Amino acid sequence: MGANSSRMTVATHTLTWMALVCPRRPDGIVTSDQIADSVNTNPVVIRRTLGSLRDAGLVESRRGAGAGWMLARAPEEITLRDVYLAVEPDPLLALHASTPNQKCPVGTGIPPVLREVYDRAQEAMVRELSSVTVADVLRETVTSPS
Repeated sequence: MGANSSRMTVATHTLTWMALVCPRRPDGIVTSDQIADSVNTNPVVIRRTLGSLRDAGLVESRRGAGAGWMLARAPEEITLRDVYLAVEPDPLLALHASTPNQKCPVGTGIPPVLREVYDRAQEAMVRELSSVTVADVLRETVTSPS
């Protein structure tokens, strides 16, 4: 992963905004340009994000007249774990990109130790994300003081 990724935040913002706005539209559809305006980013970033969310079954796209995007599931049925797994292909923490010096006792022994710790940390994070839905985020967002 390298640098900090904002994919999770952009995807959660996207779905939360859709959960707020789509029910207010007769057709339930929004465009990537409209979403990009809320996220304050380029529509290309939003389209890429929406593609990952569509591949995970969280949103659907409609082509042709009235083209756009809609939620594929109720906001109460989309957990932040679902969002994370849809948009973050790499683990949160990674081992060395290259194999450490195998003649060094630390270089030889550290990968399996860190892998076990990183795996437990990843599992704890995913478990926490499982307990929060897009509906929860929306409720907290629109009721929190600005």
